[in-house]
Amino acid sequence: MKIYTKTGDKGQTALIGGRRVSKAHHRIDAYGTIDELNSWIGLVRDQPVNENRKELLKEIQDRLFTIGAELATDPEKTVKKPLPAIQASDVELLEQAMDAMDAELPELRAFVLPGGHQAVSFGHLARTVCRRAERLVIGLNEVEPVDPLVIQYLNRLSDYLFVLCRKMTQELGAEEIAWQPRVQQ
Repeated sequence: MKIYTKTGDKGQTALIGGRRVSKAHHRIDAYGTIDELNSWIGLVRDQPVNENRKELLKEIQDRLFTIGAELATDPEKTVKKPLPAIQASDVELLEQAMDAMDAELPELRAFVLPGGHQAVSFGHLARTVCRRAERLVIGLNEVEPVDPLVIQYLNRLSDYLFVLCRKMTQELGAEEIAWQPRVQQ
């Protein structure tokens, strides 16, 4: 089987269920951004500092494929083959991981500038792509229904990525730089 089909050469693609839509459709933009996020998570997973978190990060990537499949499915069609779905336990897993990391971090008293180490910067890029994905999915939900657990998962995942960045900063001995707003007097 060839990877290219030439069926998208005119700017359209098929949803699961068969309906063809523009590649600029909100649904395509949303699951395309989920795919981008998945790639960033892979880069974060590959950082040596995350060796002990590889399995959780792979689990997150798997959940992102689940979300992508859900978003790629035509809500107006019945699909023959059952698809995986996000579950409340997926959200709880992120919360538990955050709580464990947070217990070992100093209290956050200010906004933090992204950066300090390349691995941390990759994490912040993943976090911001996650926030964009969340906004796109919420926008899609205003037009076509999306499982509320998908939105909740993306919201929690961006929080998880922020805490992960703080934890990586700590483990790498990097400086966590608090934002100092410049105020005119």
